[in-house]
Amino acid sequence: MNLGLTNKVAFVAASSQGLGKGVAIELAKEGAQVVICGRNKATLAIAETEISASGARVLALAGDLSVAEDRDAMIAATLQEFGKIDILVTNTGGPPTGKFESFASSEWERAFQQLVVSTVGLIQGFLPSMKAQRWGRIITITSQAVKQPVNNLILSNAVRSSVVGLMKSLSNELGEYHITVNNIMPGYTETARLRKLLQDNPALAAVTNEIPLGRFGQPEEFAAAVAFLASERASYITGVSLAVDGGWIKGV
Repeated sequence: MNLGLTNKVAFVAASSQGLGKGVAIELAKEGAQVVICGRNKATLAIAETEISASGARVLALAGDLSVAEDRDAMIAATLQEFGKIDILVTNTGGPPTGKFESFASSEWERAFQQLVVSTVGLIQGFLPSMKAQRWGRIITITSQAVKQPVNNLILSNAVRSSVVGLMKSLSNELGEYHITVNNIMPGYTETARLRKLLQDNPALAAVTNEIPLGRFGQPEEFAAAVAFLASERASYITGVSLAVDGGWIKGV
């Protein structure tokens, strides 16, 4: 299937490792020009080399998307380099694990900045370019926890749900510009984040018993779903929250 991604410009947030890196690799393989970013310059350089091996044009930008100055600089550098943006994939690392009484107000505010404000800022920065060309794809990576809360992840459960409301609202506003807006919810996928959760709570390994496919997902499986939503072929899909979770979410 030709996804129509050749020479599309894609900005993939938090893409020096984990799911973001997997998405950047997949889009590059499909012919897109990719902007990657991350806070760690060493891992960012490794990701740039790996993604460039596909022959794609890659721009690597170091910075923290939760910091307005860094975020604005990345947006400006992307538009200066490519002159446009076609695909925006927002993504952030997960907030700390813990129960409600584990967190002070400042930690709730930090989670909001990390998960919501960074997403809003990226959309604000890139939306004018998409509207001008009357085409675009906005995809947020959240978590299966927005549909079925995960124990000991109260910050993620609560704050990520705001992003889902944002995306559904935007899908209503931006349809007339041929901009689709979707949310994708990864399940338990083998990334450094999952390995950290397993280290903190070894009993979590038993969760595979609750997944109908009986295993954790792979980053490339998740990335394939993102690539489809970013494609020309997904032009009539907007306002949805797609789970890539092996069937873990039990709701209809």
